Amino acid sequence: MVDLYEFSLGPFARGFHVVTDDVVRHLGRLPEIGVLNLFIKHTSAAICINENYDPDVLDDFSTFYDRLVPEYFPGMKHTTEGPDDMPAHIKSVFTGTSLMVPISDHKLCLGTWQGIYLCEFRNNARARDLVATIIT
Repeated sequence: MVDLYEFSLGPFARGFHVVTDDVVRHLGRLPEIGVLNLFIKHTSAAICINENYDPDVLDDFSTFYDRLVPEYFPGMKHTTEGPDDMPAHIKSVFTGTSLMVPISDHKLCLGTWQGIYLCEFRNNARARDLVATIIT
């Protein structure tokens, strides 16, 4: 059996945001066992799983990504949507647009300190559209 859910999150400020509870709220009752595939329908934002306890981790990710691919990066040609757009596309490639999470006992099988991140790479972002597919 397959269930499909489409929903939006945000808008969020530029940075990394733990959205695990927001995602789960859109899914209804999870099955006893299955797999969640989560996909973000954007090229300037991403999703991933990482540390959900210490908020400094979120800031450290932002610091690292902004140093790795800063705005006004020399040589960028795609600048018509602003200096943050092409760096946002590159950052989303590094991070990814989908993830898989096992489901067991009606819960996501995340580790004790794991959470789902929405990684917003634009300065003035809008709400982000996601698709969740639950396979049982």
